[in-house]
Amino acid sequence: MRGSVDGLGSSAPIGMMLPAVFADDELAQRFVAGLDDVLAPILNVLDCLDSYFDPSLTPADFARWLGTWVGAETDGTEPEPRLRAAVAAAVALHRVRGTRRGLSEAVRLAFGAEPEITESGGAAWSARPRGAFPGSPRPHLHVVLRLPDPTPADTHRLDTLVAAARPAHMPYTVTVTTTTVTSIERTSET
Repeated sequence: MRGSVDGLGSSAPIGMMLPAVFADDELAQRFVAGLDDVLAPILNVLDCLDSYFDPSLTPADFARWLGTWVGAETDGTEPEPRLRAAVAAAVALHRVRGTRRGLSEAVRLAFGAEPEITESGGAAWSARPRGAFPGSPRPHLHVVLRLPDPTPADTHRLDTLVAAARPAHMPYTVTVTTTTVTSIERTSET
């Protein structure tokens, strides 16, 4: 948390700006020195304001707040490096939201692992009319995430993330598993 910092000098001391008649007045100098102590943290923040909007430089608590400004997919439990990466990538992720690439990147940023995404759609072309449509006629999305030590909280987090980043019309299922056969699955038909 930012606040008063003992010994932090002001970048613009008020005592130096007083009229000459107050330059030798000890009471006036001590009074404005107290104001300098109050204003120094504010001036320090303003001097470094551009650093507050850079996710790699900003204080951790401000990075979390900055994430709410840019719509980063965070839940408050991620480690600081992953939080900073999610905030830095949020704007670019909004450009690809609802696509396979966007969903994959959002999951990778949230969990630090690549998901396996299976979708029912497809794209193809044919030189002849009335060709077969690609993919399955019923839309569906399935996301598998392999983690070293999965928990039900990971499944809930993945479900929330996929619900937010998937195409709006797609029903989906999520599975969180390890490299062994143990898995936790959740289905949504929305």
